[in-house]
Amino acid sequence: MAIQRKKVSMDGNTAAAHVSYAFTEVAAIYPITPSSPMAEVTDTWSANDKNIFGQPARNIFGDRVKVMEMQSEAGAAGAVHGSLAAGALTTTYTASQGLLLMIPNMYKIAGELLPCVIHVSARCVASHALNIFGDHSDVYACRQTGFAMLAESNPQEIMDLGAVAHLSTIKGRVPFINFFDGFRTSHEIQKIEAWDYKDLAEMVDQDAIAEFRARSINPEHPVLRGSAENGDIFFQHREACNPYYDALPAVVEEYMDKVNAKLGTDYKLFNYYGAPDADRVIIAMGSVCDVAEEVIDYMLARGEKVGIVKVRLYRPFCADRLAAALPKTAKKIAVLDRTKEPGALGEPLYLDVVTALSREGVKATVVGGRYGLGSKDTTPASIFAVYENLKKRAPKNDFTIGIVDDVTGHSLPEKAAPDTAPAGTIACKFWGLGGDGTVGANKNSIKIIGDHTDKYIQAYFQYDSKKTGGVTISHLRFGDQPIKAPYYITKANFVACHNVAYILKGYKIVQDVKPGGTFLLDCQWTAEELDKHLPKSVKSYIANNNISFYIINATQIAAKEVGNPKVKNTVLQSAFFALAKIMPTEDAINYMKYMATKSYSKFGEDVVAQNHKAIEMGAGALVKIEVPESWKHAGKDKADKPVTSDRAGLAEYVNTIVTPVGKMDGDSLPVSAFSKYVDGTLPQGAAAFEKRGVAVNVPVWNADKCLQCNNCSFVCPHATIRPFAMTAEEAKKAPKSTKFAPKPVMKTDYKFTIAISPLDCMGCTLCVKACPVNQGVDKKAAAAGVKPNKADYAIYMTSQESQADQQAAFDYAVANVTEKPELINATVKGSQFKQPLLEFSGSCAGCAETSYARLITQLFGERMYISNATGCSSIWGGSAPATPYTVNKETGKGPAWANSLFEDNAEHGLGLALGQKAIRARLIGKIEEMMASDKASDAFKTAAQNFLDTKDDGKTNGAATDALVAELEKAAAEGCPVAKEVLGEKDYLAKKSVWIFGGDGWAYDIGFGGLDHVLASGEDVNVMVFDTEVYSNTGGQASKASNIGQVAQFAAAGKAIGKKNLAEIAMSYGYVYVAQVAMGANMNQLLKALTEAEAYHGPSLIIGYAPCEMHGIKKGGMQNCQLEMKKAVDAGYWNMFRYDPTKAENKLTIDSGDPTADYQGFISNEARYARLAQSFPERAKELFAEAEENAKERYERLKKMAKLYE
Repeated sequence: MAIQRKKVSMDGNTAAAHVSYAFTEVAAIYPITPSSPMAEVTDTWSANDKNIFGQPARNIFGDRVKVMEMQSEAGAAGAVHGSLAAGALTTTYTASQGLLLMIPNMYKIAGELLPCVIHVSARCVASHALNIFGDHSDVYACRQTGFAMLAESNPQEIMDLGAVAHLSTIKGRVPFINFFDGFRTSHEIQKIEAWDYKDLAEMVDQDAIAEFRARSINPEHPVLRGSAENGDIFFQHREACNPYYDALPAVVEEYMDKVNAKLGTDYKLFNYYGAPDADRVIIAMGSVCDVAEEVIDYMLARGEKVGIVKVRLYRPFCADRLAAALPKTAKKIAVLDRTKEPGALGEPLYLDVVTALSREGVKATVVGGRYGLGSKDTTPASIFAVYENLKKRAPKNDFTIGIVDDVTGHSLPEKAAPDTAPAGTIACKFWGLGGDGTVGANKNSIKIIGDHTDKYIQAYFQYDSKKTGGVTISHLRFGDQPIKAPYYITKANFVACHNVAYILKGYKIVQDVKPGGTFLLDCQWTAEELDKHLPKSVKSYIANNNISFYIINATQIAAKEVGNPKVKNTVLQSAFFALAKIMPTEDAINYMKYMATKSYSKFGEDVVAQNHKAIEMGAGALVKIEVPESWKHAGKDKADKPVTSDRAGLAEYVNTIVTPVGKMDGDSLPVSAFSKYVDGTLPQGAAAFEKRGVAVNVPVWNADKCLQCNNCSFVCPHATIRPFAMTAEEAKKAPKSTKFAPKPVMKTDYKFTIAISPLDCMGCTLCVKACPVNQGVDKKAAAAGVKPNKADYAIYMTSQESQADQQAAFDYAVANVTEKPELINATVKGSQFKQPLLEFSGSCAGCAETSYARLITQLFGERMYISNATGCSSIWGGSAPATPYTVNKETGKGPAWANSLFEDNAEHGLGLALGQKAIRARLIGKIEEMMASDKASDAFKTAAQNFLDTKDDGKTNGAATDALVAELEKAAAEGCPVAKEVLGEKDYLAKKSVWIFGGDGWAYDIGFGGLDHVLASGEDVNVMVFDTEVYSNTGGQASKASNIGQVAQFAAAGKAIGKKNLAEIAMSYGYVYVAQVAMGANMNQLLKALTEAEAYHGPSLIIGYAPCEMHGIKKGGMQNCQLEMKKAVDAGYWNMFRYDPTKAENKLTIDSGDPTADYQGFISNEARYARLAQSFPERAKELFAEAEENAKERYERLKKMAKLYE
């Protein structure tokens, strides 16, 4: 009789972590999306000694897992190898490039027959572009390592078969990759049965564990392991492992049988599902198997003879077991691979199947196809297409599904598919804004439904490429039958739109509601205003499909009535439960409050109370709309006009790719749309055409109060607020909505204006907080004990809708107002008259990183190379299709941006510098050769000499290069072959500025070795480190930049060791320019550091303090980002200084004074520290005191160093 296990709602990563924890003594980890949550929950369980059941988190040996974060995946693999060698059962979790970095150690681990399981959320490996989503290209790259490979299709299988992997490796000695689809399975939430560790302990082979310990390296019984062998014996020795691999399938089957006996399941090495007499069969592994099962159920009910063989054990691949699983009646077989292997005869699984069936004498037509690369959704329509293909006398081989290949013709045609979901399944879809809490609220909602009803559940979350502020779509299903639908919802019973901008932008949202379904819109409009504002197509669809339409002003409720705009998601969650009627209202409210307490207690009691109030208010705030009959005849919306551009190719790129992807319609694009961009090269400046309009409130400029300081523009992360100096003619042609200051720009006749783009603004309010006029008004009001009057402000926030007329003013100024060179300089004010060449990025509202990067482009952008480490800065800076780096409208020049990997960014940047330097040196030699010729004109020699005199000065060499090129063109026209040769590569002539951008995870950890080498090289490169003190992009894991007492993922009990002093390490070379900066603390110091670093003819390192969403700034969040920098400096948390090797004396200048604020008072305002005081108060007291003392010692040491360099 099957055992009864507890049912818990969880995602695939949590399932893997739970089962692996049981068998793990040591976990060596490193963050990578989408596998990081496995390591995070393992660390959290161990730190808090509490598992998913709320019980003590002890493995089958009665211990907590020892978790160690390493500096890279290669380091994690090395630690795993060493821990295994010492006799401890050791696990790690990884994906994609991270898994590939482990390959050298995987060969060693397998060669030494060490029992190990690496849990992999299988993810795409970067090729022409980075993709963080799921396919099998990473695990397929490990086929030769000697690791066994076990695949799962859904969270329940991960829970069940994860145990098989651990049990089998212990007994069979062969290490395992246990893998499942990244995101699609790793992040999908289902209600599943979870193991009790007692049941797992009963199955483990204790003798095998004892033998493993006995084989460990130990001075008590010394041996040598890992020798070097020559050709005379290596081959034979390598073949000696064969018996272990021959025996392993039987070991896996043995444990599958034991699991089956306990659970009543039927797991096999290959599982068949479908008609026993099927003539058309699919062979696949991963989540697609569940899609196929759903389609098979539908087809079987209609008399079709189809089936699927689900591959469980991929390595070792057992031909006889595959043949046994296959129906004898199978005539046509399609093998589906979730990878692409260019140049091969077929993809890996296909080749294995063909070989296996040939070996076993199975006579059938076998074709192969590719699907789901980079998490491309694989729907029932695709599976129907595969079976339709198999009906043909000669089925297409080497096919693709889910896309339209109109270039090489590999794709199968697909038709609209019927609804294959089990009857009674309820589908819900929620459109949210990244960072607005929609995803978090829906995770809580589905867990409430799963854990407090008898419904089956499924939840999956879809994201665009932006950081917070991007599109999120939550897909929730629940019903009375098991749900096997790992694909997006396209027809829903309930759809909610949490940001009205999506409706106005023309996203097909309401069209996803099934006839008779429900649509909820969060908007600030009244019922009477809907007719005016809603697009015609939306009104028509609602009226003609009998949609129940509700509105709610959750934004106002959260901001005005609750007092926290961020609880909007909780208001909407409560509204959903009120409409869905899944459970009694009182029960739903209580469960929501419980989950809100669990989710938000780390941010303090006030935040919890605000969420509780939002829950109470949400259910009663719905407004039912009586749909007018006239809406049935509303008609169609006007088609968007194609964009135009003076730049060749940009408009085509925007119209062809950016616009449809921006409307979440990228899935419809055919292969031909990318033919011009096959190598991943994209035109800069596409982000300017997005105009997303997602901010509720935007700034309004009060021209009469403005001081023309340009601080607002200086801090703006998205370059949506800019100063312009207009000539009388430019001002005359400006739109009527353009505002002008009463006084001209100082010492000129130029009219001054501040232009604001309401459709690009993210509503962060940094500009308002940075305004000195506003600060004075606030100070005066505070002294008088009254509220400040907005009319006295120079800039303040108001509704986006009220500022619609400012878009034309902004667009005019950007397109038509020329730069005024005499106003541009390296001051706060002067720098902002230069066009920013980073604009409208996908970064979070209030982001510090983009403020730094935008400023750097204003100073050096027209001659910049940027090598960008994978991380936050590569995602907001280089996520297709929108490209936020752009070109100067007058020169056409701008940053040349490239990304290699995470770990090798410094080396990649050095390569850029060396490559262009080598070509430039050759060209300079040619110019010198021409100068020496008696045929050279005096004008040429003068221009050439000026060029050579300035060749190392980026500031002046540009003009000298232009003059030289003019003379070269004359010489070429006169027949000079050398001049023609030089002109062919003239783009290399001018002095370039090479920049290496990255975060602290790269600079302090995984890329530190390369960074150190590049700095030591002495080459003229500039490194900008955006120091958030945490791995921001992967979800907030600790790095060596994290400080003592800081709580982060992988440091759940607070980081106990100090922050690496990267600046001092770099200064130790003596010839590296080093600076630490904080924009919000001292703008002028930042400008000095950047200009000095770039002018230095050697390596430079600038480390910029960058408050982050992950810090959890309690008061105001990221709208206080710049103020938080100042507080950090005032408290002595962050020091500002510049080390300049060019100075004969006083090389080290300390730009921040003695601390004037309380260190512990500062850190208590950030959740990353306050959480420790909440969870571990005694430990917090000890670590915070140590951190404060450490900060004091660091500052004293800095002062001593300054004296040393006097």
